[in-house]
Amino acid sequence: MSVLVTFLQSYIIFTAWYQLLEGSHFLDNKNHTRQDILRQLLDDGTYDSKISPEYEEDVPTAVTIQIYVMSIDSLNEASMDYTVTIFLRQKWIDNRLKYPPVSGMKMLELDNRMIDQVWVPDTFFANEKSASFHYITVPNKLMHLYPNGTVFYSVRVTMTLSCDMKLSAYPLDSQKCHIALESYSYTTDNVIFKWHPYQAVEMQTDRLLPQFFFSDQPSITNDCQKNYGESGNFSCLETTLHLTRNTGYYIAQIFIPSILIVMLSWVSFWVDAEATPARISLGVLTVLTITTQGSGARSTLPRVSYIKAIDVWMATCLMFVFASLLEFAYINVLSRKRRSKLLPSLAIGPDGMLNTQEMNGNSDNGVKRKSSIGPVTFTDKARMVDKVSRVIFPCSFALFNLAFWSYYLSSSG
Repeated sequence: MSVLVTFLQSYIIFTAWYQLLEGSHFLDNKNHTRQDILRQLLDDGTYDSKISPEYEEDVPTAVTIQIYVMSIDSLNEASMDYTVTIFLRQKWIDNRLKYPPVSGMKMLELDNRMIDQVWVPDTFFANEKSASFHYITVPNKLMHLYPNGTVFYSVRVTMTLSCDMKLSAYPLDSQKCHIALESYSYTTDNVIFKWHPYQAVEMQTDRLLPQFFFSDQPSITNDCQKNYGESGNFSCLETTLHLTRNTGYYIAQIFIPSILIVMLSWVSFWVDAEATPARISLGVLTVLTITTQGSGARSTLPRVSYIKAIDVWMATCLMFVFASLLEFAYINVLSRKRRSKLLPSLAIGPDGMLNTQEMNGNSDNGVKRKSSIGPVTFTDKARMVDKVSRVIFPCSFALFNLAFWSYYLSSSG
């Protein structure tokens, strides 16, 4: 009996050592190269890239995600989208890829052709319109394998993402554009996403849009879940980019020229009321110019149902230049009344020449005519309207500017 027990003990010990030796391919680190390790990990037929790391244990694989924003190439208000180039970095633990540490080797760097042999999450961007990987000069992907089974996977992607913009304060607006990530085929029973604990979103600020700047750090939404009915719950993450439009271009190209056009329309108040061609030309020219400028400023914007700041500005400027033209029309009416009062006072003398005696207010019997006061009265009214307009128009426009900039700058901030 004792011999049998001793034999069984020896057999068990031998079997355990044999299995340990078979299970650990890398006990002698000095005799194995990187190629040997990769061959044992991926080419021995035991690793299946079609199955998630914790699939057999019925435990979800935690995938840590970090986004590095390389550049924001364009933001299109008409189509409500923006184009961004990012590094999508993902990290998870795959115990099937554990290997003993090797002296002088921190991690294994996989070639692009070997990345396809490793399981990766099925991450997709929920608000993506179009996207592409970069393949010049090789596919822009990298993967690092660490001894404890940690897998680091990074890929460079250029995407056009939808962005629901609110343009009521355009061009003094701020926008919130989202980047939404989800798992496509793995439910929360198999894969869960979480942000990098220290810095979820990084940005290369020197390569962002020239007409926008970041007014705040990107805000993130931690592990959310999307329910698609019978398909189940899927893990998702979301980050929000806070963009504020630079107003320098619009001030130089829209606001200052329109202010000068409005001020140009006021020049007619100093032009003599009798100079009809000059005042008409000036009024019509400013109206047409401000109308053309307004159409150009709104040509790249979507046809939304609400009123935008640029609409308020251009409509008010048009109203001011049109009011200047109407002011001249009123002056012209007064001038025609003055001329209509003069015509009855003119008389033809016996010698066929105009007799201005009636114009001077003297009748044949020496009695002063009442109509002689009329022409002077209408001329004074016309001049008075011009004088009042020289004050009312600039003051009203200044008050409009004060209200406009105060409201929209405070609302956009």
